[in-house]
Amino acid sequence: TLKEAPADAEVVSHQLMTRAGMIKKLGAGIYNYMPMGLRVIRKVEAIVREEMNRAGSVELAMSVIQPAELWQETGRFTTNGPELLRIKDRHDRDFVVQPTSEEV
Repeated sequence: TLKEAPADAEVVSHQLMTRAGMIKKLGAGIYNYMPMGLRVIRKVEAIVREEMNRAGSVELAMSVIQPAELWQETGRFTTNGPELLRIKDRHDRDFVVQPTSEEV
């Protein structure tokens, strides 16, 4: 734990999680979950999963990489600026590292 919040921590939650040793800054806007932070995330996941199971829902995991065609169909491939991470595979096909799964 830290007595003082880092100087660049402006948001209260960032200050508290850093001071508690839950997260550690790797770079600008990039954080690693430390053991305590990961443990908290897993506990919250378990609570949400339990409630969702009780409601009869089904859990799924979606791919983080999506074909660019899905994003081109909705027009968001061009309207989203440089924040949308675009990549090409070895066959020169376009893909998107998706911020949401709405296109799927």
